[in-house]
Amino acid sequence: MRIPKTLAAWTRALLLALCAVAGQPAFAQPAPAQPSPHAIDIPRWFTESFLDFREDVADAARAGKRLLVYIGQDGCPYCRKLMSVNFSQQIVVDKTRRHFVATALNLWGDRETTWLDGRSRSEKELARFLDVQFTPTLLFFDESGAIVARLDGYYPPQRFEAVLDYVAGRHERRETLATWLARHAKEPASPRLHDQPFLMGAPHDLRRVAGGKPLAVIFETVDCAACDEMHGEGFRRPEVLAQVGRFDVARFMLAAPTPLVTPDGRSTTADAWSRELRIDYTPSIVFFDASGREVFRIAAYLRPFHLAGSFAYVADRGYATEPSFQRWLQARAEHLRARGERVEMWE
Repeated sequence: MRIPKTLAAWTRALLLALCAVAGQPAFAQPAPAQPSPHAIDIPRWFTESFLDFREDVADAARAGKRLLVYIGQDGCPYCRKLMSVNFSQQIVVDKTRRHFVATALNLWGDRETTWLDGRSRSEKELARFLDVQFTPTLLFFDESGAIVARLDGYYPPQRFEAVLDYVAGRHERRETLATWLARHAKEPASPRLHDQPFLMGAPHDLRRVAGGKPLAVIFETVDCAACDEMHGEGFRRPEVLAQVGRFDVARFMLAAPTPLVTPDGRSTTADAWSRELRIDYTPSIVFFDASGREVFRIAAYLRPFHLAGSFAYVADRGYATEPSFQRWLQARAEHLRARGERVEMWE
């Protein structure tokens, strides 16, 4: 009987990455094994299994879900993008966790697997058997173990979400994935980060000084529709900008190697610090008081009233007297209305 590895060991063994780069086939001979400088972490909610896919398909079906198998490799930029961009967006994560049991394989791994035919193969032998030519490759199974959708390479979040809807809704019984995507894939989000005049430039020294402003640190990714909305709507509103102006504001791309000095004076990178802060979703904004202590954070785009209120909650030290942001925000709304100001929380 095989003993499952710990989650930490599993994660290290499955540092995934994508090689869907033209001219770089997945089965090129890998370089000699050595620690990868670009290790890719699997999301914590991926399932650790015995890699018997007959059991995994059945277990998912009993839970009313379908099995999703990810195949990746170290040092592959598109696997990294799948993890840091797609799986940092809450709607994508929520849909995946609600409808699928997700597990991961290492393209060059040696762990034993049992395929649906009952035959045992190592991870790398199984990948060859499945003709995996690019990474990431994602396989979606139905309740009988048939592969109903296969993604060879990286799909941006909007198209990836449409694939999740296709498989979760059992639409393979009525139409092809290509036909579905032609009708349901959303417009792409921006492939670049948005600039703002209030964002701090390099070098990113986030240490606080006596009498200085509090700090807001924004974590974003490209291809993030919620990030686009935050910049295109939230950061264009005068009431939001009035509150933002009370802060020093830094912005980092999730998983980027950007060097920085943390508010408590440590030298690190945006990638390492975001992991330390356990940033899972974009956009996220982490607020630090004038002494450099984290006091509040938001982990999704808020509508302009709530976005302005988040900055005001920290700048006015509302957290010191009212630990519930929602109660504080409601009181603020009532105060503004009493002054004759129009308050529309959902505009």
